[in-house]
Order: sequence, then C-alpha cells, then structure tokens
Amino acid sequence: MTIRVLLADDQTLVRAAFAMLVESARDMEVVGEAGSGREAVGAAREVRPDLVVMDIRMPDLDGIEATRLIAADEDLAGVRVLVLTTYDTDENIVEALRAGASGFLVKDTRPAELLDAIRTVAAGEALLSPGPTARLIERFLRSPSVPVPGGGPECLSDREREVLALVARGLNNTEIAEALGLSPLTAKTHVSRIMGKLGARDRAQLVIVAYESGMVTPGTM
Repeated sequence: MTIRVLLADDQTLVRAAFAMLVESARDMEVVGEAGSGREAVGAAREVRPDLVVMDIRMPDLDGIEATRLIAADEDLAGVRVLVLTTYDTDENIVEALRAGASGFLVKDTRPAELLDAIRTVAAGEALLSPGPTARLIERFLRSPSVPVPGGGPECLSDREREVLALVARGLNNTEIAEALGLSPLTAKTHVSRIMGKLGARDRAQLVIVAYESGMVTPGTM
C-alpha cells in the first residue's frame, strides 16, 4: 500500500529535497505541496493524503493552526500530521501535539529516519524525536493544561493505566505485550479501548493525557 504524502514548507528548496526523498521510497508518493499553512489545509481537503509533513513556521497560517484545522475536520479524520521543528529554537511543539499532530521530528533528521517516521505515523503510531523529547516534556509540564476531550485516566482499569503508561514511554504494541505478558493483539485492543475512553484520536494524544495527569514524568522516561 502506497503512503500518500503532502509536503508543507514555505521554503521551495526544502520541499523539493523532501519530495525527492519521499519519491525515492517505493511505498510512498508525493500527492501535493504547500507553501503556507492555509495552502496545506486546502491541499489536504483536496487530495486527502495519508500524511502531511508540516513545518511549524510558515506564513499566512502557521503549522500549528493548520494542524488544528486538519485535525478538527471530520472529513480528514484519517489524515495524520508529522510536524518538523528546529532543534532548540521551536517553542511550539507541545501546542502542535495538542492541536492534533501525531508526532514530530527535528529538521536535521537523517533521510532514512524521516522515511521511517512517515511510515510509523501513517501506521497510526505516535512518534517523538528522541533528542528533544525530555526537554519537550519538561516544557509541556510547565505550560497551561489543555485537556484532551473525553474522560481522564481515572476512567481506566488498572491494566489500561499500565498500558497507557507504557504508550507514554514510547513502546509499541509488541513491546507493551512483552512487558505485560500479553499477546500483541490484546495489547492493541487495550490501546484502542483507552483511546475510545479518553476521546483521543491517536497515540500522541494518549501521551499528552499521561503527562498531564502525572502518570508519567520526565524522570521515568
């Protein structure tokens, strides 16, 4: 199955480089490009990509607001957003995750890692770039709380709380299954039920709930 990718970045050369990289992968194709946040939203509604690679800092409408509009559009429920940020300079990545992004990467990520990230996010997994994750979470805990719609962790069973904590630490379904002595299918079922109870659209929002509730802290990463 081919992953259909929309590229949103205000720098033409950057988009061209990303387009060449994406097109070099046999399981991906570029179905559109956008030079601003507003163009990204319009293009997403027009071509219905599987995933948008979204730069945060763009004219007209920034990547955060563009992500929020895409995530709020019921017709684009299956569209994932992978945000790109500049290491140590971008203070908005938490807001991007709250807006509905399924993950983020720093712009100096190696080409192979970007392709792997696209595959991961397109498959419905949350992805946090390893380098700035601890710093991001610390900033997140100091920022104003904007809870995800739905219930809080108190509505979960003890097993579901264990699963949520492991999701927040970045474990995939297979790793969660191994950690808790479950089958991968059972772990996947638990994750799906947790998302339903918490009103979360994907695993990235489960991470937000876990940190906002204090279930997981930077020191336990």
